[in-house]
Amino acid sequence: MTVPAPYDLLLDERGALCPMPIIALARASKQSPEATILLLADDPAAMSDVPAWCAMRSRVLVWTGIANDDQGQAFLVAPAPDNEP
Repeated sequence: MTVPAPYDLLLDERGALCPMPIIALARASKQSPEATILLLADDPAAMSDVPAWCAMRSRVLVWTGIANDDQGQAFLVAPAPDNEP
């Protein structure tokens, strides 16, 4: 995994089933609204849940790829720029 941008928080939600990875992402985003978060998840639902959550919560899915240990997906989620809703 080569993450294309720095991140502030790492959430390793591998082994957690839907909706737990999204709940963890929502909590972290609420506690640290300006943070860029790297979420690791191996629940197949995360592939559709993370982009949908980002669209609903004014966050940007900057990058997604395979986790560095080949165990699940990695999602880089950032706050939306000030000029976006």
